[in-house]
Amino acid sequence: MRLQIDVVVWRGSIPESRHRVQAAVCAAAGRLEAATDQPELLTTFRSAAKPFQLLPLVERGHADRWRFGDEELAVMAASHTGSPAHVALVRGILERIGLSERHLACGYHDPIDPESLAIVRSRPDERSPVYNNCSGKHAGMLCLALSEGWPVEGYGRADHPVQLLMRGTVGEACGIDPDALAVAVDGCSVSVFGLPLSGMARAYARLAAAREDGDARERALARIRGAMCRHPRAVGGEGRFSTVLMERTGGRIVAKGGAEGLECAGIPERGLGLALKAEDGAARGVGPATLALLELLGDLTEAEIAALRESRRPIVHNHAGLEVGSLEAVVKVLTPAM
Repeated sequence: MRLQIDVVVWRGSIPESRHRVQAAVCAAAGRLEAATDQPELLTTFRSAAKPFQLLPLVERGHADRWRFGDEELAVMAASHTGSPAHVALVRGILERIGLSERHLACGYHDPIDPESLAIVRSRPDERSPVYNNCSGKHAGMLCLALSEGWPVEGYGRADHPVQLLMRGTVGEACGIDPDALAVAVDGCSVSVFGLPLSGMARAYARLAAAREDGDARERALARIRGAMCRHPRAVGGEGRFSTVLMERTGGRIVAKGGAEGLECAGIPERGLGLALKAEDGAARGVGPATLALLELLGDLTEAEIAALRESRRPIVHNHAGLEVGSLEAVVKVLTPAM
């Protein structure tokens, strides 16, 4: 199918603004099943790459060596809210591998979680990179460096063995020559990769289709998928769209968002992967767009559609708390077959 996806922001009955969304839907074998007019749009994978950045730690047996459980793996693939539960998980990982918060290269930002935000505002000395939404990923990278006998210092540099392995693994998962990946610096100071949306969708199709009795890579991907679906709160937290989607579908769909209006999802029952990108980088548009696309594909039940209603058509409130509008995603089928 060739599609057009727009998210319209309504103020009352007035269409106030519009977010154009590009999307690609791929099967695990790589076939493009549905797309907007730019499935090869080059953009950054941002935090949606995290399940595949975690892959070497699991695939090489280090997760078993350190006896990490599913919740710990989930937070290593997370963009978390910095809640006390998230912070405790990351601190527990660091303690287990004998490192501390000072080793985290991600930097500090205020947590989204209200309880943690109140703590760091009342006690500024509590501020630490552990509150960064990427601290779980960084703890996993530190563990990988330690486990492989690589230097811990400088693990975030593009020429460090950890980041070179990340580039290779992400490229392989996306079906792209790693040397063809564009490389820049992410918000958390490690490498971020630029690639087409179709490659991201392909990676999520492989994450979705991975079998627990497959080869080493498939088993590792299946384990990561299972950890994310069983612990969606660890992957994000209160208010995170990916968390809401996994919770409301009972883990039937695995999802992970990224900054600048990116959302990726995998549908294990069908072995499909989705990647959606708001052209203007507006995060508010991709949740409704993702749900509209899933509805079109027939991958949400009536009960799930009802449970996801607030995310499908988010309400716009003004500063007095009055309901003044909403967001509505519209998907048009331009041609029925690719």
